[in-house]
Amino acid sequence: MMIRVGTCSWKFPSWNGIVYDPDESRRYLAQYCRKYSTVEIDQWFWSLFAGSPPQLPRIETVAEYLADTPDDFTFSIKVPNSITLTHFYRKRRSEPIEPNPHFLDSALFTRFLERIHPLRDRTVSLMFQFEYLNKRKMTGLEQFVALLEGFLRSTAESAAQWPLAVEPRNPQFLEASYFELLARHRVAHVFTHGYYMPPTPKVYEQYGHMLRDRAVLRLLGGDRKEIEARTKKQWSSRVTPKEDELVSIADMIADLAVRGFDTTVNVNNHYEGSAPLTIGVLSNLLREREIPFR
Repeated sequence: MMIRVGTCSWKFPSWNGIVYDPDESRRYLAQYCRKYSTVEIDQWFWSLFAGSPPQLPRIETVAEYLADTPDDFTFSIKVPNSITLTHFYRKRRSEPIEPNPHFLDSALFTRFLERIHPLRDRTVSLMFQFEYLNKRKMTGLEQFVALLEGFLRSTAESAAQWPLAVEPRNPQFLEASYFELLARHRVAHVFTHGYYMPPTPKVYEQYGHMLRDRAVLRLLGGDRKEIEARTKKQWSSRVTPKEDELVSIADMIADLAVRGFDTTVNVNNHYEGSAPLTIGVLSNLLREREIPFR
């Protein structure tokens, strides 16, 4: 059993004095890993651009991340959206939707795995983040489960050594058939705390018994534009404290620990206004419950 707590990304100058020493010239990640044992890589998610082939991670960047971190430091990695988006993004709602020909493309996924292969033994979660899928993009849960089942079967060999996790953004997809699919393929569920998803502890209470041995929690927050306006993107204070939520989340993590789950918690600045300060509060709550974490 291992409980890991870290942040969603790390390249924030406004963390100077909280995480980083502004007088030190070392790269951010090299400083970050002195304070935390895990982090989420989200930059490779942004890979789908109209008129261009899907972008894949640079080998040099992978090598840099390995060089900047100790051997026991771990990563959660978001799979490129060229694989998880059903359609291209639109600039205006009036534009017609254009299907993404790379959606759940097993060959593209295999190429992605080849690029990040040096990180395999340090990866605790390879996350498939799907957007909210309306009826124009996906008929419903049955189609989603069928497509994901086919993809997981077709990539079973190439992904055998990777810890996969799925993050749906449709509340109505959180049903037994979805969790049964994850259990069949030993894939973790990503509990999304924020946006329009139901509270994570309630989802866990209803379906936690269907999980296998891993879980991922992402504390993302609500209206991004609102909190960005309040913070002016200076992520150095908790502008929307969520004490009661964090207590419930700490109780959920404690239960996962008792059950022997390998659990990763990734905190976003948008959750309260400063991911490091949120982690400070959550860490104290876990210590009160005598839950070891890294």
